[in-house]
Amino acid sequence: MGSVEVPKLRIASASGSVTDRRCGFASLAENEPLDFIVGDWLSEYNMTTRGGSKIGNSATSDEFEPSFLEAIIPALPHLEKNHIKVAVNAGASDTQKLHNTLVELISSKGLNLKVAWIEGDEVFDAVDKALKLGNGFTNLTTGQQIADWQFEPIYAQAYLGGWGIVEAFRHGADIVLCGRVSDASPTIACAAYYYGWGKSDYDQLAHAFVAGHLIECGTYVTGGNFSGFKSLPGRSLDIGFPVVEIESNGHFIVSQQKNRDGMVTVDTCKAQLLYEIQGPFYYNSDVVAILDEIKMEQRGENRVPMLTAVSHVSNVGSRKPPPTTKVGITAHGGYQAELHYFLCGLDIKEKAAMLERQARHLLDESKYHCLKFRINGSCPENPSNQDSATVDLRIFAQSKDEEALSWANFFRPLTDNIMQTYPGATFATDARQATPKPYYEYWVALFPQKDAKHVCHVPFKGISIPIEPPVDTVEFLHSQASYNTADAIDFASFGKTTRTALGAVVHARSGDKGSDCNVGFFVRNADEWDWLRHTLSMERIRELLGDDDTGKPIFRFELPNIHAVHFLLKDHLDRGVASSSTYDVLGKNLAEYLRCKYVDVPDIFLRRGRI
Repeated sequence: MGSVEVPKLRIASASGSVTDRRCGFASLAENEPLDFIVGDWLSEYNMTTRGGSKIGNSATSDEFEPSFLEAIIPALPHLEKNHIKVAVNAGASDTQKLHNTLVELISSKGLNLKVAWIEGDEVFDAVDKALKLGNGFTNLTTGQQIADWQFEPIYAQAYLGGWGIVEAFRHGADIVLCGRVSDASPTIACAAYYYGWGKSDYDQLAHAFVAGHLIECGTYVTGGNFSGFKSLPGRSLDIGFPVVEIESNGHFIVSQQKNRDGMVTVDTCKAQLLYEIQGPFYYNSDVVAILDEIKMEQRGENRVPMLTAVSHVSNVGSRKPPPTTKVGITAHGGYQAELHYFLCGLDIKEKAAMLERQARHLLDESKYHCLKFRINGSCPENPSNQDSATVDLRIFAQSKDEEALSWANFFRPLTDNIMQTYPGATFATDARQATPKPYYEYWVALFPQKDAKHVCHVPFKGISIPIEPPVDTVEFLHSQASYNTADAIDFASFGKTTRTALGAVVHARSGDKGSDCNVGFFVRNADEWDWLRHTLSMERIRELLGDDDTGKPIFRFELPNIHAVHFLLKDHLDRGVASSSTYDVLGKNLAEYLRCKYVDVPDIFLRRGRI
């Protein structure tokens, strides 16, 4: 008697961030044939703010993410009716509190959905103990020791793997609530549970890891944040959430929910793959995915209405997990405030320099650990209207002393200067940002997995299951392979060129990890690959960065099967999202900045059409 073929696993992502559309959960649960729905509600920003709020003991604050409840409540009847299981990380800094809240809501609606929750990501006690014993935490982005940090840690969260989620499903849970598991861990866990994979099935786990990475940001893989957005079908009013179909060997197909705008193509998948990775080795608590030989193929034309293609992903390498995981350590940074002046027309740099000299003379700089003056924008030649000729000068300050940023000590000196400064001086009359507000500093390091008390709680059965850390491990690589293209090329072989924007023929995507920023570039056609990889060297990236080149290390590697080059810019984002003094706090605009820089592009590529 032959074995029965197991249907392919179908997982959808209903959220890519705490600010994603709330409608995804209910529409997926009601209308899509799914086995699981996952969702991501955590980032380094709300890890710090929720953790800081918890330690601050604010009676009016939530330590979990309430937007998750807004999303899942309309979906609950459909989840029960269609037997769809759920795994999410919306617990933030109090997963048990979210569990209790959701169980009460389910009960009030007369539904029969069983909820489990995962503990162990909150590790401040272990971090504090290690610090008191003199054990340091080396910053993954800067290489500095935490002993040299000028801030006092108050909270810490470690990134857990997916085996606690697997245990919850094995014991009958319909919904599994987590705090800080890695973004892809819910997808890995769903696949491991569904197919019965073990902890050493590294090839399968690595593919599921990549599947989870592709859908963890929701619609980023279906046309959101895509450099080719002008090619999207429809009006992009309701871009569909992604769905992965994972096979028993881990290979998978990415598609999207039906009857929605957006699309899934090899290019949208390449873009999301290159987002937030750090090198050819992509680390998770349960497995390491090796990406440099990954393959993506277009399949399934018109498989779903409004869908131009789906992408099949295979050839992901694997490696045993590390004995460590990432930990984010939060500290009170102090207070920050900012004030904006507007400059117009000629001599922008000189006008800004005059105001900066006067402002520094008026402020007591010794009271600020960050004081920056930034010109944002530029005046074009012969502008067509006054607004286009107007530039923002942002004055941004941070201090441990709230009084240093008070109305009397920050706002008034800067605004009272208006009558003696540059021609046309105008400050922003909305002064709310000039009032000091608290902010958090964030320290990213490695943490032993064995020191995280990872537990799966199954309250409806009255049991709690300890989750053992991996024992067969390979140490984390602090420095991965980095190289320029070794072989030479005759650029003349491409024929005539035009000096134009790199992004005319090159896609890109960028993002943040701590204060590191990564950016990946890829081309549309195989015969453009040699030109791309020889054009984008580490030296060329520094040239394209221009004034934004920090001089800090840049790492580079190639993904030949998807015609991509990836760069990791160390400590590029000024301490990361929670404390950054830049506009691009998440690193998402770096790719678009570099795409607009001019290079010599072969005319044969341009004749195929600009992106």
